[in-house]
Parts: sequence; C-alpha cells; structure tokens
Amino acid sequence: MSTRAEILVPGNTGEGEALVLSAPISFWGGVDPKSGRIADVRHPECGQNIAGKVLFLPGTIGSSSASAVLMELVHAGHAPAALVLNEHDAILLLGLIVAREMGWETPVAVKLDRAGYPAFAGARVKVGPDGDLDILN
Repeated sequence: MSTRAEILVPGNTGEGEALVLSAPISFWGGVDPKSGRIADVRHPECGQNIAGKVLFLPGTIGSSSASAVLMELVHAGHAPAALVLNEHDAILLLGLIVAREMGWETPVAVKLDRAGYPAFAGARVKVGPDGDLDILN
C-alpha cells in the first residue's frame, strides 16, 4: 500500500515502526529530549519512545519551545525517523528547519489526514523524500 502525503519539511527517507499517537502531545515537557521517551504521565502513550519511529501526530499542544525540543532530539540522535502530521505546525517544524540549517541529518515531515492513520498502526513504514508512505510488512 502506498499513500502520497504533502511534504511539510524535506528530509531524509525515514523507515521504522509506526507509532500512531491517540492524542495530541506537547513536546515541551511531554517528550524527554535526551531519550525520546514520552514523559507526560497524562498522555495515553506515556513511556513509549519516539526515537527511530515513524511518528503519527494527531496534533500538538502548546509551547513555542516544541521546536527546540525537536531540534534537541535531532541533535541527540533520538528524533523520529519521520513525522506525519495531521495539520501544519510551524512552531514544531521550525525545529527541523533549524536542525537542517545546522547541517544535521533531519527526518522528513509530511501532512496526512488523520483518518488515514489507523492503516499504519503497528506496521513498519517507509516515508520517502517525495512524500510516499509505504507499509513494508
């Protein structure tokens, strides 16, 4: 199965297990930038790790510091393999743009309607630089 998504921020091809979040998340205080672990005890996926995953985000919450947390994740090697967003999030994606300008390897970020997320849950997914999402298993 191949699905074409809109490219939000160009980046490297990402491949990994899909982590489909069931609720929006705040990166500031919600994700540990040193490990990639979801640290917000109120989040349904608390304890899961986003590092190396194809992260499906139904939305984000809050802080303008989200971009800094995402940039720290990229720098520390704990960023998702790719980000799939339900909507444009300029604040979060700024972290990828700045990381790329710093010369760091950055994952691709794409936009896909949330209704398509369940098809990817639990699968190994590849997100290409052209915006193609493919289930590998």
